[in-house]
Amino acid sequence: MQESDSYQAMLEAVQAFHDKHDFRNTGGEELAYRIALMAEELGEISSCVTKGKSKENLAEEVADLMILLMGTAIAADFDLRNAFWKKMQILMERESRMVNGRIRVSEFRDME
Repeated sequence: MQESDSYQAMLEAVQAFHDKHDFRNTGGEELAYRIALMAEELGEISSCVTKGKSKENLAEEVADLMILLMGTAIAADFDLRNAFWKKMQILMERESRMVNGRIRVSEFRDME
């Protein structure tokens, strides 16, 4: 498999993985299933952090999550790259606050 830093090459690699295992016709692209897989990967990422595992272990688990995210864009037929840039524009316009001693950037809705 050829390595490339381009988003398109990564997306094509994930698509090839889906095609190889016929995800579309075998339940692998069902969205509720994909959410469960992402939750599982978040648990593995959490385990890496809380149990002090190596950066290599953490990187592998985060890569798994990234592959699942890209595959979800394939399964749900949306342009993740476009969604990313639209969301980044929104985030860059937001203000930040310190919440419980940590920085938080959000769409704050003050209760009055």
